Amino acid sequence: MSTSAISKRYAQALVELAAEQELVEQTGTELEAVTALLARERALRLLMESPTLATEKKQAIFADIADKIQLSAIMRNFVGLLVQKDRMRYVKQITTDYRALADARSGIVRALVTSATKLTKNQADLIRQGLEQQTGCTVDLQLEVDSSLIGGLKAQVGDKVFDGSIKTQLNRIEDTLKKG
Repeated sequence: MSTSAISKRYAQALVELAAEQELVEQTGTELEAVTALLARERALRLLMESPTLATEKKQAIFADIADKIQLSAIMRNFVGLLVQKDRMRYVKQITTDYRALADARSGIVRALVTSATKLTKNQADLIRQGLEQQTGCTVDLQLEVDSSLIGGLKAQVGDKVFDGSIKTQLNRIEDTLKKG
């Protein structure tokens, strides 16, 4: 089974369980915290992914950590299952898949808008409204600044990229002139 199929299966199960208990957002936040912890603490990640360390020891280690970071019962059980089934190496992808499934379930689309200069709140609100009209969903807008764009905007919504930057327009003009 492919990595993406495994991670999607676990993410789907976790979303459904969290939705039954109306804890989709909290569970997502906790899953992201676990993923960040494993990314930050390399030794812990290697221990949790180690095929030579006994499952019981891994579960005991994570139970102590879960107490310290105050994980909910859902997340404790989920991580325990991942440890038991030797799936800890998939946590990062499960987190990505979980967020996508949870967003789709709640009608939220995440958008990354990159601009050459910092946008005002009014400009960001107008962009959000335009994207919400295009997608028909609530847009969670993340803003970034990249001065190499020269001017204009670049928006990524899911797999779609809308590139209205001056840099891209200049590159297109250059390509057209080169082709004759």
